[in-house]
Formats: sequence, C-alpha cells, structure tokens
Amino acid sequence: MKIVLGITGSSGAVYALDFLKKSTADKYLVVSKWGKVLLKDELKMSEEELQPYVKRQFDDRDLTAPIASGSNHFDAFVILPCSTSTLGKIASGIGDSLITRTAQVALKERYRLILCVRETPMSTLALEQCAKLSSYGAVIMPISPPLYFVPQTVDEYVGAFTEKVLAAVGERRGRGWRSEELE
Repeated sequence: MKIVLGITGSSGAVYALDFLKKSTADKYLVVSKWGKVLLKDELKMSEEELQPYVKRQFDDRDLTAPIASGSNHFDAFVILPCSTSTLGKIASGIGDSLITRTAQVALKERYRLILCVRETPMSTLALEQCAKLSSYGAVIMPISPPLYFVPQTVDEYVGAFTEKVLAAVGERRGRGWRSEELE
C-alpha cells in the first residue's frame, strides 16, 4: 500500500507524527511551508526528523514530483492536519502546491482522499467546502478523537484518532465501541 501524507499549517502535528509511526504502508511525505512551522512550534521537530518514517519526501513547491501525475498510482492521500486554507483551495480546484495538486490527482483518479480538518468552530464557508468535497468522494475527518475507550493519557487520546484514520485508508481496523459483543 502506498500512502501520501500531507502536513499543513493547522494545529495537530502530533497526529501526523503518530500516523507516520503507526502506519506500515510505504509512506510519501509532503510538508507545506506552514506545516514546517507547525512541526517546529508543536513538536520541536524539523521535517528531516520525520525521514525514518517515510520512504521518500517531496517538496511542496515541486509540481513535477511523481505524485502530481495521475499516471502514478497511490492508494490514499491523507492531509493531517488539513488547514481550512488548504481545504478551500482543494474545493476550488486550485493546485498551486504539491499538496493541493496531489489532492486534485486523488479526486480525478478516484484515489482515497482523507482530509483531517483541525478547525473549530468551522465557518459556514468551510462547512460548505467540506460538503462539496465529500460529494466528490473525499472523506472529511475532523480531528475529533473517540472518547468511548476513556483515554487516560494524551498518547491514548491521539492514538484513538490515528486508529480511525488508519481504518479509513484501509490499512487496519481498530477496536470498535462494544465490538466484543459482535464476536
């Protein structure tokens, strides 16, 4: 399985790091200019420190990267976290960065596109853009971890959402609410 991960400048870098650590797929990384700031501010990390978790990283300014072409297959594109600016560009068909262009490729080729929006409250415009992209086949996953497992630590809280994203890309399934009753 090939998964492309985009990191934009919306709060939530810890979720991206957890996703990279837990995913067993071949991962390709793109970090926006503001995503780099986010990594530094929230995790005290540089994008270079994510290299052990990915097969390859591409520069967000490189619109000639192979993931910018529909002739190269990948299974899913996850933007985690996804800023509302990135959401708006994708919803408007703007492909001015590798992240937004790769989203266009995912939509046109019908690859799984998962946008993990981290914004609250959401404006009516952002909600309309989410609905529009959902109607085109994108999966909108606001960063909202499930609490039915009663997480005891921040890592458990973060991991609960990451497990939902991994399930959404088809990599694996976490336990569900009262899932033992289905066995």
